[in-house]
Amino acid sequence: MEHQPWWHETILYQIYPMSFQDSNADGVGDIPGIIKRLDYIQSLGVNMIWLNPIFASPKVDNGYDVSNYMAIDPQFGTMADVEQLIHEAHIRGIKVIFDLILNHTSDQHPWFQEAIKGRDNPYRDYYIWHDGKNNGQEPPNNWEGFFRGSVWEKEPSDDQYYFHLFAKEMPDLNWENPDVHRALEDICFFWLDKGIDGFRVDAFIHIQKEDGFPDLDLPEGEIAIAEQYYANLPKVNTYMKMFTSRLRERFPDIFIVGEAASADVHLARTYSDPNEGGCNSVITFRYFPVDEESKDWRLNGNMQRAPLLFDRFKETMNEWQEEMSDIGGPTLYWNNHDMARVVSRVGDDHIYRDNSAKMLATLMYLQKGIPVIYNGEEIGMKNLYIDNIEDFNSPEADDFYKKALEYGYTREWVLHNMRETSKDAGRGAMQWNDSEFAGFSEVKPWSGVNIEPSYTVKSQTSNPTSILVHYKKVLDLKRTELFIYRDYRLIETSPELYVYEREYHNKLATVICNVTDQPQLYPLSEEGENDYRRVILENEGVRIIKNHAKLSPYGAVVLLTDFEDTHE
Repeated sequence: MEHQPWWHETILYQIYPMSFQDSNADGVGDIPGIIKRLDYIQSLGVNMIWLNPIFASPKVDNGYDVSNYMAIDPQFGTMADVEQLIHEAHIRGIKVIFDLILNHTSDQHPWFQEAIKGRDNPYRDYYIWHDGKNNGQEPPNNWEGFFRGSVWEKEPSDDQYYFHLFAKEMPDLNWENPDVHRALEDICFFWLDKGIDGFRVDAFIHIQKEDGFPDLDLPEGEIAIAEQYYANLPKVNTYMKMFTSRLRERFPDIFIVGEAASADVHLARTYSDPNEGGCNSVITFRYFPVDEESKDWRLNGNMQRAPLLFDRFKETMNEWQEEMSDIGGPTLYWNNHDMARVVSRVGDDHIYRDNSAKMLATLMYLQKGIPVIYNGEEIGMKNLYIDNIEDFNSPEADDFYKKALEYGYTREWVLHNMRETSKDAGRGAMQWNDSEFAGFSEVKPWSGVNIEPSYTVKSQTSNPTSILVHYKKVLDLKRTELFIYRDYRLIETSPELYVYEREYHNKLATVICNVTDQPQLYPLSEEGENDYRRVILENEGVRIIKNHAKLSPYGAVVLLTDFEDTHE
């Protein structure tokens, strides 16, 4: 086999540090807690961890508002703790990547604190400034930010406005300024010198804004999301390529995965191109088409539950497989810190929780590409139960709650939809055991925690039919050449089934998944009807009867046919 980049074999485990393991009884996860659990992480079969932000931060957006990139937030521990984490992870063969926020900083960052001292300050041009309309009484244009409201905020001591795509406390950096590039490079080198292995780059698709900041065509006084003016613009990849190329001059083997939320497959290909792209791989939010017609258009669609359209999902995944196959495949994930839990969102967290969780893992992670597993997913953690609007931290939560009530929806309907969709529901504390706070802490977790004795690491480790054991079996297969490098082919089936093949020379793996809560039957080819076809992975209730696979609700089975044996 020809040489392939090392990162094609990556199995990535995402850790949300605040919710993973508390070591000092303050109710918040920390770095020593992660160190404590490294043996567990190693036992899963992963070889890389991604940590959500641990830098010093006022926590307006859970650490994505950084006030010092070269300091650890005291809530998480010390620099010595981080150095120990890197060392201990590497001893276990686990690489470490950090979340890197390049689009914006906190307004408490020294750069911004200098910038607001005056227009002649040398740090002024680190950020994006513009004069307002009507002698400074109105924002420069009618663009809306992702956290609601205008993207512009008037500075405290002058008449200019600064640009913030997210919260007003998170001003965007000016990537037109080469000094910004150099300052961010220095930050990266600081951490690479300490031994980390790369970065997950947050929101990089927004680092270029449209020149001139043109208005949207809207009625007077209205604002709207303007992604065509601040997402995936032509210079984005140019900037990223220049930036990461300079990092690779000293650290050629680093892994860069970019968050490209709205990128389609063609943009993703550009961003990930081995020669011209700025990233090794990207994480898009385009995989999961849902039934938008079932939502109330007057309300925030992201806060309303809607079923995944599996037919369109199959088409989407097949498109990504075809386009990205020759460069290692796409990232493969079901959930992350910005999403509700997959077993609640896509599976069945009531009647068929175990089988649906196992099926979803089998379906996703045996495709070609890089698995990205969110902590707790491997034990089937479901959405955190939240019953008070005050306990939702998402910036859009209050607005959705108030508007939905105004439109006549009941409090129960609103909270149910928020529980089923909010990223807060996916950030519950990790469930280690059946103690009072699930082994996460000795005190009440910051986020809350579900107490479920059957859905803990301790209970599932010793149960041979558990979700955790099934995940380990999936990842065992994923580490083989057939499931890392080899051809992928989607098989046309009814909407109730998701079936694909992985093939290499004389070996053929067929992955058969029932995505419904009803039994299904799948016809098998006659070529492997004898002893040369065998089951190498299955969940509960699957039966192979003659030339058919009889699948239980959310059943999944992987068959391996070795055609070489048939000719012996």
